[in-house]
Amino acid sequence: MNIQRHQIIGELVAQDYRAASVFKKHEIDFCCHGNRTIDDACKKKNIESQHVINDLNKAVQTTSNESIDFASWPLDLLVDYIEKKHHRYVEEKTIEIKPYLDKICRVHGNRHPELLKINEAFTTSVGELAKHMKKEELILFPFVRKMVKSNSNSAELNMPHFGTVENPINMMMDEHSTEGERFREIAKLSNDYTPPIDACNTYKVTFALLEEFEKDLHLHIHLENNILFPKAIAKEREFSYV
Repeated sequence: MNIQRHQIIGELVAQDYRAASVFKKHEIDFCCHGNRTIDDACKKKNIESQHVINDLNKAVQTTSNESIDFASWPLDLLVDYIEKKHHRYVEEKTIEIKPYLDKICRVHGNRHPELLKINEAFTTSVGELAKHMKKEELILFPFVRKMVKSNSNSAELNMPHFGTVENPINMMMDEHSTEGERFREIAKLSNDYTPPIDACNTYKVTFALLEEFEKDLHLHIHLENNILFPKAIAKEREFSYV
């Protein structure tokens, strides 16, 4: 997509919800005042339209992880990637999605009471994910990095306070299952993220962001459950504890 300054803001967001994050960043209203061109909105805000267009083009570029062979990555690179890519994603999208959810609950909640349940489930989920990620960042991931830095092939390693790496891993996997189930419920309540006929642009953007959030969560869980955790368990077996 080659975005032009004469394009209508609301139409652009409707075509690709990722544009909403850019407009929010520049404090441009894409919902109630979405019938303006990018150029008109930028002039109103005294912003250089080309800066906004550059941000928009970057935001809507399609990227894919399908061709990346994560299984070949060393453990320390994998935990760095998960922390910097997926943990940051959860943190950034939480503060973007929550105000949108609160807004559409206020505006549309009477006609669509399922929004209140979606908001409650999302709020609970991101709260639990925040605690989950901190445990990984402060307990599990540092130990994985420590194993990588230590000499392998039966080298000695101080036993961690949690006993074996399988203990925090089992906890993380249980928490993954809980949040995966919670998002299945959100998908069900939202009719697989399908906005109703009377949905405004904010409503549509919110559902698109929720769907994207779930997809990122699935990849996040896949990288840990299917690649990181088994490799960490195997790595630990190369050491003898002292």
